[in-house]
Amino acid sequence: MSQHVLETDGQVCPFPLVEAGAAIARLAPGDELVINFDCTQATDALPRWAAEQGYPVTNFERAGNAQWTITVRKT
Repeated sequence: MSQHVLETDGQVCPFPLVEAGAAIARLAPGDELVINFDCTQATDALPRWAAEQGYPVTNFERAGNAQWTITVRKT
């Protein structure tokens, strides 16, 4: 298992979600994608997307003022 980081700070929704979908498609099962973002709408959209795709969320936290990080494991 390896961890990959996707930086989407400064991108407005839905671009963090679009980029996350493209990035996780390139990962092997068991790998994790760490998505750093600052779009408030993505605080809802990214966990919902992960749940709909069956990807477990292994971490989700506030990383700073109006910044978050979410880690999703590809199944």
